Amino acid sequence: FNPAASHHPACSPVGRPATPSACVRILMLCCGSSKDVATSGAPSDPQTEPPVMPKVAVIFYSMYGHVKTLAAEIKAGLEEAGCEATLLQVPETLPAEVLEKMSAPPKDESIEIADAHTLPEYDAFLFGVPTRFGMAAAQMKAFLDATGGLWMKGALVGKPAGLFFSTATQGGGQETTAFTFLTQLSHHGMIFVPIGYSSPLLMNMDEIHGGSPYGAGCLAAPDGSRAPSDLEKSLAKHQGSYFAGVVKKLAA
Repeated sequence: FNPAASHHPACSPVGRPATPSACVRILMLCCGSSKDVATSGAPSDPQTEPPVMPKVAVIFYSMYGHVKTLAAEIKAGLEEAGCEATLLQVPETLPAEVLEKMSAPPKDESIEIADAHTLPEYDAFLFGVPTRFGMAAAQMKAFLDATGGLWMKGALVGKPAGLFFSTATQGGGQETTAFTFLTQLSHHGMIFVPIGYSSPLLMNMDEIHGGSPYGAGCLAAPDGSRAPSDLEKSLAKHQGSYFAGVVKKLAA
């Protein structure tokens, strides 16, 4: 092809021989963008573009920091497995003077407060739920009670969700907290993703620890003095990576 010798109307709209540069520009328009041609000589291949990372919200309530510690480990596991993870803490419902009498530390202001209206922006959720008498704490329940509008729209239907928790003792709700929380997920039509026995850490009998097939967990002691152990934190990180794998498969 000799651009200088071409008299095609597309190259020479007024009947004059087109310049080489004019025909090259037309060829660039036909073959792809000028950026594509200039950089690679061919249109970009969409298969080479990086995949979009699923967005996972880790939504939790933590009075003394136990659930917050697990949430941070879960976030790390999610990110290592290729998800975009965001920590969100639900609004506090207790007055400041009550929290002071309970010796609760101040909330971490670097972590954003969860807004129910933004939940549809996320692809999946992991809920961190401290136990009160074997059920979810009132703060988490109050947050979910504010999602009625999303329920009416079916805005969360089909979105994967998992749970992790903290209890005072071994028999204090490591399973019943999950049982009673499943009604929240079911009414929204979310897909519950338990961890099962996907980690051998759950089989460990050498030390007392939290966690169950329903999710990672820790034991805080009745006075909240026990911090999450290394095993409990490792299990939480495993849950993050395991959950990420399921979310990515569902999104494929």
